[in-house]
Amino acid sequence: MREHIYTIEINDAFDKKNGTCPLCLLYAKLEEAELDLILGASMMEPEVRKVTNRKGFCGRHYQKMFPRKNRLGMALTLESHLDELKKELKPGGLLARDAAEKGVRRAEELGQTCYVCDRIEEKFSRVLVNTADLHAEESDFRKKFNEQSHLCLPHYARLLRTAAKCLDKKAYSDFAEDAAKLESAYVSKLKDDISWFCKKFDYNFENEPWYDSKDAVERSIRFLSGNVELKG
Repeated sequence: MREHIYTIEINDAFDKKNGTCPLCLLYAKLEEAELDLILGASMMEPEVRKVTNRKGFCGRHYQKMFPRKNRLGMALTLESHLDELKKELKPGGLLARDAAEKGVRRAEELGQTCYVCDRIEEKFSRVLVNTADLHAEESDFRKKFNEQSHLCLPHYARLLRTAAKCLDKKAYSDFAEDAAKLESAYVSKLKDDISWFCKKFDYNFENEPWYDSKDAVERSIRFLSGNVELKG
């Protein structure tokens, strides 16, 4: 069942129509909120600290926390996390076959867990359900949905999987058709733009206009991989 607390944010994201996947915008907003919390109000809560000590953070979110102003907050979180790891990774350790097994399992576990990722995922999964429900229940939202340029491919796949579970057969069929139209039109446009971008490196086309192709590489990567941060 749709949780109304998310509908404002979803509608806002689908209102923007700025050429960005609206679900990428929603994910980024959730991510920023969680990063603000963990380096702010949540940092000193004992129950939160227990979870961060156990899960740690992925490399992406360490990277995003590092430039923020609350370096002390990050250090305090790391201090208690490392203190717990110190107890778990005993001397005799990672190279000793039997004695190291527990430590190895713990090290492997930490490579797959992240407090921020898990918090975002919990909320984002509900956003996907609400998005599918809004499409089924509200004609105004369906119009907004159909006016989007695209959904990035990872979020398109997730949203369709979610819709298949939470919508009835007719509502899902309508939803899948609308989503497929978005993706098909956008892929065709991307293919044309990336092909023209490539042609522009042929001297026969050097005096031709770029049209919409100048950022075709960036748009293609973001479509295929989500709203990744591209540097260089």
